[in-house]
Amino acid sequence: MEDKQNQLVVRQENTPVSQKEGLFFNPAAFEHAQRVAQVFTKSTMVPEIFRNNIGNCLIALNYAARMEIDPFMVMQKMYVIKGKPAVETQLQIALFNAAGKFTPIRYNLTGKGEDRQCVAIATEKATGEEIEGPVVSLKMAKAEGWGMKWKTLPELMLRYRSAAFFIRLYSPETTLGIATREEAEDIQEVSEPVQNGEFLDVEPETTPEPEPEKKAEPKKTVPVTKPTTDDPY
Repeated sequence: MEDKQNQLVVRQENTPVSQKEGLFFNPAAFEHAQRVAQVFTKSTMVPEIFRNNIGNCLIALNYAARMEIDPFMVMQKMYVIKGKPAVETQLQIALFNAAGKFTPIRYNLTGKGEDRQCVAIATEKATGEEIEGPVVSLKMAKAEGWGMKWKTLPELMLRYRSAAFFIRLYSPETTLGIATREEAEDIQEVSEPVQNGEFLDVEPETTPEPEPEKKAEPKKTVPVTKPTTDDPY
């Protein structure tokens, strides 16, 4: 009888985390996640935002559990921009391709110059239907005022943005709807590039208040003594 009770306890503690409930609604998983998070908070191999911050580590661990991927990889690919999480497009594409709902994303690039455009394409496995995502062009990037990378890495950004649009439209559940870092940077008009592992918390620029004008001090008048014309001698 005692062996059966022990087996029952072991099964309860080792119950896998479902994608729907995550860590926060599974007491045993949440307790274990806190111990794992403590390890990450003391590591120098994770970005600064996770160090000495168990809350941020738990959120990243929960995302990794929901997506069934390595939490260390999530931390390397996750960013915070204006208080919201964002992940690299590379990670989103990897999650989409691994989900198996569609064939891996392909890209159709056409045009030259500002007319250069890209469409992400994938085939839905259940129906065999080939689906095309929205068209993304350099002209669109210029009109929207997207960031500097569109000038320096246009071919890569066209592919990244067309893939992000496709995933958001046809398979948002594979990424839980989290925006890509590149999209978040463009929306917030981030001018400085973000290095790998660094995080942005972009705040709106504030215009400094003008200094009050200094009032001119009144000029002091010095009394002038008129010379006398009478000569006593």
